[in-house]
Order: sequence, then structure tokens, then C-alpha cells
Amino acid sequence: MSTPPLPSGAQRADGSSVQIGALVPLTRPGWVEAGRHLLAGLELAVREVNDTGGIVGRPLELVVRDSAADPQLAVAAVDELARLGVAALAGEYHSVVARAAAARANALGLPFLCSSAVLDALTEQPTEWVARLAPAQSHGWQIYADFLLSAGHRRIAVAAEASVYWASGARILRDYVAPRGMPIGYLDIPAGADLDTKKTPVNAMYEALREVYPFPDDHRIFLREWPLDSVSQNGLLGSEPARPVFIMQVPHGGSLDAKRTMLQKINAAVVDAFHLPDFAAFLHEHSLETVVINGGILADDHQSVEDQNAVYSNEGAQT
Repeated sequence: MSTPPLPSGAQRADGSSVQIGALVPLTRPGWVEAGRHLLAGLELAVREVNDTGGIVGRPLELVVRDSAADPQLAVAAVDELARLGVAALAGEYHSVVARAAAARANALGLPFLCSSAVLDALTEQPTEWVARLAPAQSHGWQIYADFLLSAGHRRIAVAAEASVYWASGARILRDYVAPRGMPIGYLDIPAGADLDTKKTPVNAMYEALREVYPFPDDHRIFLREWPLDSVSQNGLLGSEPARPVFIMQVPHGGSLDAKRTMLQKINAAVVDAFHLPDFAAFLHEHSLETVVINGGILADDHQSVEDQNAVYSNEGAQT
């Protein structure tokens, strides 16, 4: 697919145009509406350039390829467009697809201006061949975290697809929110459970966490669903049944007996909901000396130290 030449503005003095490869999601499972908007913007830019004389008298022309939210299809499109002799690439909406296209364009030495992808690591290493317009994911998701906190939200659960984009986003939220001393949990489960099945264990897990870690009353649980072909058990992909795992980041302190009771309640909630064997939980404790917020160690905030010590310092007896 190519954009039609315009009758006015730039003329084909030497019979050739400057071709730009355009990567856009135009079919499912890509976000077709976003792809259409992206293509409309590219076509508008081409018209504006051509109406003002083109590139040194030569008109711009888009050579459009559908990426369909498929990284492999996008890589094949980059190879095809390079063979066609395009001067550069532009576009793409989906971050994971753009990352694959950027890697291939960089390997070919073909300039690529990415329109919408936000992954911080769009390329493995800095490169002169790849640039982007959208702000990095870490910037946008930190703004989102600030919004959640300022709106008074105290419980956050994330159900996301297994992809680099969502894994990066969840990690950014974790790293940005955790310094507040909030207990945070990550429950990894097989994909496919309905919403009601997921609600029950998440609520039970929150109540169990709050009993042991009441300060601050600001708990996060991220629910991460994985298809079987993305889970390796004993070196085997796609093995059933997949074993759920719960990872907790919690403030240092609290009674060992209370933790035992909490873990028993969490185990029961997950087993009742998903009926899967060998449920494992990992407890990671952090002290205020290991938490940094806005460049400062949280332990230097004497009020935070006093508040946390008041809750946890007398609960450490182990029996």
C-alpha cells in the first residue's frame, strides 16, 4: 500500500520520490483504531511536506505495511521495506512490536522514527538509527502512580497479559510505590480464570496481609496471568498444571507466629480458588535503610522511622 501522489506542490522532476516505510497495525489482534489514527497522521504529514515542495523538489511517498501487533510480521516488513529501498521507517503503535522492528532496523542501519511505543528499553543499546516521539514508559507510569496515591487509593490489583510492556509497567509501579513502605504482593497464576474467581483470593490475601502489616494501610496486589507456553516447570514449557506463586515485598518486622498464620490463610485462599498443587510463597522483607524515595533514604525520615518502629519493633518475638 502506498499513498497516492499529490497533483500540487512537489513535482517528480527526476521521476522518483522519497519513500518512507510506514508500520501500522491495521488488522487484529492489533489495535486497528489506533493504527488508522496513526496512518492518518502520517498521511497528513506527507501532504504538508509535499504541498511545500517536498524534499529538495522530490515528493514524499508512504509505503505502508500492516504490523497486526505481531513482532515477527513487523520484522519481515522491515526486511521487505529495506529491500524496496525506503529512505527510513516511521510509525508503529504497539511497544513490543516496535521493539522488534527497532532491533531489525538498527541491524540494517535503516533510520526508524517510532511514533507511539513507550518501552524504556526500545533498543538493547543506544543507537543513532532509532528515535521516538512518545515519552518513556517510566515517565508515564510514574505519573499514573502519583495519581493513584493522590486520589487516596490504598489497594491496587493489576491483571495483565504476559508481555514485556506489562511486566515493565508493573515493575515501574512496584519500584515507585514500594518506597512508601507499602506491602506489595505479586500472584503469578495460569491465565484463564474469570473475574469472580480472582476477586475472592485477592480480597482474602489483602485481609491476611493487613493483619500482619497494618502500617501503612496501603497494600498492593498485582495479579499476573501466564499462558502455559510461557511457563517453564523443571525445564518444560507448557506443562500442566502450572503452579501458582506469590511473592511479597513487606516492611521488616512483625511476629513470626503472625506471619505463619498469614501464609496459611493466603495458601488456603489460593488453593480454594485455583485448585492447583504446590503453591509457593516468598517473603521479602525490607528495612527503611534499604528504601530510597526521591533520592533520599527513607530511614532519614525520622517520623517514618518512629511510626514504623511503633508498629513493628515489639512484634518480633519468635516462637
